[in-house]
Order: sequence, then structure tokens, then C-alpha cells
Amino acid sequence: MKDRWRGWRTSLTLVVALTCGVIVASMVSARGQAAVVVRDDAGYVLARLSLGNDDTFSLRYRNSVYRTLAAERFVMVGDSRFRLEELVAEQVAVLEEYYAVSDRPVRAASGSWRAPPAYDLELDRLTVAATDLGQRTLLVQGQPPLALWRLVDDAAPMVHITVEQAP
Repeated sequence: MKDRWRGWRTSLTLVVALTCGVIVASMVSARGQAAVVVRDDAGYVLARLSLGNDDTFSLRYRNSVYRTLAAERFVMVGDSRFRLEELVAEQVAVLEEYYAVSDRPVRAASGSWRAPPAYDLELDRLTVAATDLGQRTLLVQGQPPLALWRLVDDAAPMVHITVEQAP
């Protein structure tokens, strides 16, 4: 009789655990997947890229002074907020002279230089000039690079970047 009771309790525990798992999974999928959204000055959506599981994206551009590539890496910190997490550049001078970094830049395996920013920057919207000179490009893991400067006219190069949950 005891063995039957133990088997029943084990079965009940398994059913409850599976039910909880289904509820949690449905809540997560109901929340939707986050996306980086790019709009023009009029608010028109130019692009929407789904974020990967790491909730990060980068903006890569050609530095106008050094003429080399640099990137600003952002991480999502809420349903619609993101934080500047890391600065990356082909030349260490870009990090030491153009940006304010908190630590000495370190060499990455790719040959670029990396450093954390010297300040906390958390945003719900980032406005940047997407010009042919800077060639700003949005990088999201699992997505092809998106050349922002090709989405706008040189006469109105500003784009507004937000992070949003899918409906």
C-alpha cells in the first residue's frame, strides 16, 4: 500500500511540475521577443530586427577622424531600455582619445581593442546620424548586418533606435 501511495505522489508532483512549466513557457512567449526598431524622423519604421537570446546589439561605424571601424555594444536592461556595455575599435587611439573609457583597452582575439565606457549610459531611444561617411551599421546576432545609411537620404540622415517587445 505504501508503494502505491509513493507512486501516486510522484505522479502528482510530475503533473504539477509540468503544468507549472507550461504556464511559465506561455508567459514568456506571450511577452514576445524583443526587437531593435529603427525609425526615421517622421516615426516611420525603417527596420525591425529580432534580438537573439543574449539581448544585445551593436552599432558599428567608421570613425571620421581615424577612418577605422569602431562599435558600441548595447544590452537590453528592461522591456524598452538598453545600456551601453562596451566600446570596440580597430585602433586603440579611438578608445583612448575619442571615447571616455574606464579601464585600459585590451586586445581582443579578433585583433580589435575593447574597453568598458567610463560612464553609465542607459537609454530608451538613441538618435544617430546614418551618413555615407560614417557608414553606421546595426549588428544583431543571427541577423545580416543592416547598413543604416542606406535607409535614409543624405538630406535627412537621422535615425532613432529603440528596443521593443513584439506584440
